[in-house]
Amino acid sequence: MKTQIGLSDKNLKNSSSILANVLSNEMALYIKTRKFHWNITGESFMELHKLFEGQYKELEEAIDEVAERIGKLGHKTIGTMQEFSKLATIKEHPGKYDSSKEMLKELLKDHESIIIELRKDIDDCATKNKDAGTADFLTGLMEQHETTAWVLRRYLN
Repeated sequence: MKTQIGLSDKNLKNSSSILANVLSNEMALYIKTRKFHWNITGESFMELHKLFEGQYKELEEAIDEVAERIGKLGHKTIGTMQEFSKLATIKEHPGKYDSSKEMLKELLKDHESIIIELRKDIDDCATKNKDAGTADFLTGLMEQHETTAWVLRRYLN
């Protein structure tokens, strides 16, 4: 059944495409955060192990919400690592196992990168696509990333 929510097919498709990119970055960051959770060592092991666990659980929730938002706009959600890898701007580093400080720095950089992209996506959804719902949804997601970035930054100061 066709989605009839006051947006043109083109705008629905554009917003869904933006969300597919967002979903891909959320997945890449989720996997990286899980890897760091599994491989953290050192003096602050338990504290960072738990910190990363909390962060990947938040990302897991966000991933599901982004995927559902795509469905609400009447589109299918991508769901393979190959599809995610094509769209993600967050990059993996296979075979690289950093120190805890480097893990924190990399996660901070990735969250800040996502925040910057989300700001553009929010503007595009609101102005180009006339999709206030997706713009609002992405604003909430951006705020979550801002909070996580703030926490990570505190560990590095």
